[in-house]
Amino acid sequence: MANVKVPFLDLKAQYQTIKPEIDAAISRVLESSQFILGSEVAEFEKEFAVYCGATECIALNSGTSALHLALLAAGVGPSDEVITVPFTFVASVAAILYVGARAVLVDIDPDTFTLNPAAIEAAITPRTKAILPVHLYGHPADMDPILEVARRHGLAVIEDAAQAHGAKYKERPVGSLGDIACFSFYPTKNLGAYGEGGAVTTSNAEYARTIRMLRDWGQDRKYHHLLRGFNYRLEGLQGAILRVKLRHLDQWTELRRAAASKYNRLLADGGVELSREMSWARHVYHVYTLRTKDRDALQAALHTEGIQTAVHYALPVHLQPAYADLGYSRGAFPQSEKAAVEVLSLPLYPEITDTQIQNVAQALTSLAAAQ
Repeated sequence: MANVKVPFLDLKAQYQTIKPEIDAAISRVLESSQFILGSEVAEFEKEFAVYCGATECIALNSGTSALHLALLAAGVGPSDEVITVPFTFVASVAAILYVGARAVLVDIDPDTFTLNPAAIEAAITPRTKAILPVHLYGHPADMDPILEVARRHGLAVIEDAAQAHGAKYKERPVGSLGDIACFSFYPTKNLGAYGEGGAVTTSNAEYARTIRMLRDWGQDRKYHHLLRGFNYRLEGLQGAILRVKLRHLDQWTELRRAAASKYNRLLADGGVELSREMSWARHVYHVYTLRTKDRDALQAALHTEGIQTAVHYALPVHLQPAYADLGYSRGAFPQSEKAAVEVLSLPLYPEITDTQIQNVAQALTSLAAAQ
């Protein structure tokens, strides 16, 4: 888009703030030639496990791989069912299908955009093996009632924390709430690599052992394959980069939260429904998403003003052509479908300036009033 006044994201700006540290980390890997896994990845695993309040972290090549291996480690397979939401990125559902299981969808809570705990019980069948709540946009799902239902029915809980690095639920860090948690380090994430990356955190030693083997062709030692595994290993360069960025993550999170507070203040009378943070949550604002009745027109008008925005997500998974065989039709999940036509994500990143936030808020308020 020509004449961009406020970009949706500015990864280069972040790199410039930590360039000497990043360049030194990359140089260490080049000197060591440990390009796949290696010491930098091993150290990152230790550091990220501590950050998440878990005893184990297994670094992987993507967040999707993390979901895939978490489900396998939890024993999910053909004929099993996994409960999750339709209002998420498709990977949450795709990974369930990878293991041959059936994705059973339930609607979201409209205040948090996350799994509605009250909808779980009716979706449980004798085939249900796990619940996969998604901490969408950086806001945690309401985990205590989810965990209570899961424990009562003997189900595994796998957190999809791909967008929620550093988020907290009742002062407990995301990544330590369920049996297993899955993270993405895609470059746009709050903790992003400079390429693909992901990880699983858990305090279950057997799950961790299984996932470590599965990511590396099922080996327990070189050329000795106990399991039929995959090539899901994290690169050494990404491990080194993530170690640098992890040291800055809390500071960046506070900057994100401050930017969100400014949006909330400036848009209080802006004619849109603002992003919410529950009293029990620490929202890390992977994206700042508001709701508006005429989303597409507002987005187009903002782009004309040089303000980049995004939509996460314009079509729930159950209405995606590729997932039509899940068996759900339009109207099945009214809250997810309503959110999909109303949500709009505004520019928000640690380096965004007060002036940029003010420009967005002024333009949005003026355009919303004219609708």
